[in-house]
Amino acid sequence: MEMFDLIAVMAKILFVIAISLGVIPFLVWFERRGSAWMQGRVGPNRIGPFGLLQTTADVIKFVCKEDFVPKNANKFFYHMAPTVALVAPLCAMAVIPFGSYLVLGDHTVNLQIANMNTGVIFILAFAGLEVYPIILAGWASNNKYSVLGALRGSAQIVSYEIAMGLALLSMLVVYGSFNPHEMVAWQNETIFGFLPRWGAFVNPIGALVFWIAIFAETNRLPFDLPEGESEIVAGYHLEYGGMKFAAFFMAEYVAMIMASGLISTIYFGGYGFLPGMQTILNLATEYFSLGVAGVQNVKALLEFTSFFSKVSFFMFVFVWVRWTLPRFRFDQLMDLGWKILFPLSLINLILVTLGVYFLN
Repeated sequence: MEMFDLIAVMAKILFVIAISLGVIPFLVWFERRGSAWMQGRVGPNRIGPFGLLQTTADVIKFVCKEDFVPKNANKFFYHMAPTVALVAPLCAMAVIPFGSYLVLGDHTVNLQIANMNTGVIFILAFAGLEVYPIILAGWASNNKYSVLGALRGSAQIVSYEIAMGLALLSMLVVYGSFNPHEMVAWQNETIFGFLPRWGAFVNPIGALVFWIAIFAETNRLPFDLPEGESEIVAGYHLEYGGMKFAAFFMAEYVAMIMASGLISTIYFGGYGFLPGMQTILNLATEYFSLGVAGVQNVKALLEFTSFFSKVSFFMFVFVWVRWTLPRFRFDQLMDLGWKILFPLSLINLILVTLGVYFLN
């Protein structure tokens, strides 16, 4: 590997990690402030303007807390669980493209850490690891409430992964590829001359099932049964405090960002332009006399803006749903996964496959 390629890869890794972890404090603030708006409360407003530094104060509190480990815990797996929880979704984001490419002199830089033809399989492999830190944290804590939370979490994730996988498979049949770039390119066309050919419009049932399953996979309300405070105290991370609890806390938000990027790429055009962006590119090309490289770099900037906007929208939906819908009972959660989403996604897969076969 040339030195330029090595530097480019390292820069992209640092960029993705910085964006993912840097956005978390703002998301936490927005979630608290948003809940206050929806519930007629004030919310955090003491530390910093509009309470923006409240999350910074919480980080300082986590850092300064005692690093407590339960006496009867399995220390190796106890410490491993939060690390795996945080690293797995970060690794999954390595193959999610946030633009096409930049032109820097004689070099081109793909706006994706790892360009893999099997990108979707890579994402699912690391996303599937999310069940392990839940099991490890619950078992290694040697606490009955933690074990109950871990059992709930593992059952929930395994159950909804099936419906999510079938919904995803129905779109892979349409795209005929596992490469995220090819999926985005396929969605750049239009339907009926005006409607974007996004996966959500081509396969709306698959998009709906995938979207619902994503909430369950990330343990977000109304599917946060593993953390049912009113029933099992705090779930699988009951015995965690300080920075280890903060790692679980950050892992949930990183998983939300990864899930938002995945659903944006597969069902909503990925880094493809939003309406009006092509006009902006044409105007910039005309008025600033950009060369070929300049046009491509402006295009890449607009693509990143489009992708970031879509991910931000789905992050807002995560927060919106949390403070809108109440938590399900566990039997309702399992009934929804096995009796509704699983058969619906299976029937949808069969219909989409038949449609692709006969319509070529």
